[in-house]
Amino acid sequence: MDHVSTPPTGQSASDPLAQRPSREELQAELLEVPDVPDSPPVPDPPGVEEVLESALRYVRGRRGADLVAVLLVGSGARRAWTAHSDVDLIALVKGRDEGDEIVRVANRQVEIRYREYKGVEQDLALVLRLPPLLRKARVLFELEGAGSKLTDKANQRFRNGPPPIGMHEKIRLKAECFHRLGKIEDLIQQPATAEYLLGLFLEALVDDYFRLRGFWPTAPAETLRFIASRDAALGDLIERFLAAPTMLERLSVGRTLALHLFHDIPHPQRVD
Repeated sequence: MDHVSTPPTGQSASDPLAQRPSREELQAELLEVPDVPDSPPVPDPPGVEEVLESALRYVRGRRGADLVAVLLVGSGARRAWTAHSDVDLIALVKGRDEGDEIVRVANRQVEIRYREYKGVEQDLALVLRLPPLLRKARVLFELEGAGSKLTDKANQRFRNGPPPIGMHEKIRLKAECFHRLGKIEDLIQQPATAEYLLGLFLEALVDDYFRLRGFWPTAPAETLRFIASRDAALGDLIERFLAAPTMLERLSVGRTLALHLFHDIPHPQRVD
């Protein structure tokens, strides 16, 4: 005979409180919730490994005699492939015979940059875009661990942070920014030229942001999201700049952008 719980003394069976399950009954119904498994690593799209193998064979065939290492950089190294992503390779060589070329493998465009190994190693301390680019590089080929040593140095350089800039340099960046805006205003009657210069203005302003705030440059596809996550007002202004329907409106937003970014930096000293 099934056990039927009876209401406590003073409560009728029709009392709503008497119909509620007891604590013991609720506990008996609880089941353990399994842990959420870790997300598996994002796999490369089908065919990418074959493309990398073919591209590597091509590079080794062209520069096998002085080839030191081949690194995959960009979206491929970050496992952020899209249907139209290029394959970006840096081929490190012993000599100074540098250059760039673009080839196609299957449905992918492969951009190959041939660079002197020693030169790249020295530029790690000078070129701001190199440490964040090389620290996540995937080594496809190397002699005597040359590629791995370079990525390790890039990681160490990245952890140390970008070099700080002094007030004199900050003032110079501000002066150049407003000078660009002035040149655009001077050329407002030449729309094609002014539009071109507005594009250069935004590129320079974004570079200035990273230098002023002490951040390493990010990949181009992540730049706007990165800025908006750290300075929502600046991110909103950049979106307004890009979406402005007329050149005059874009120029106006550009001036607001410059004022926002350089608001705490003085103008160059007046001597007249």
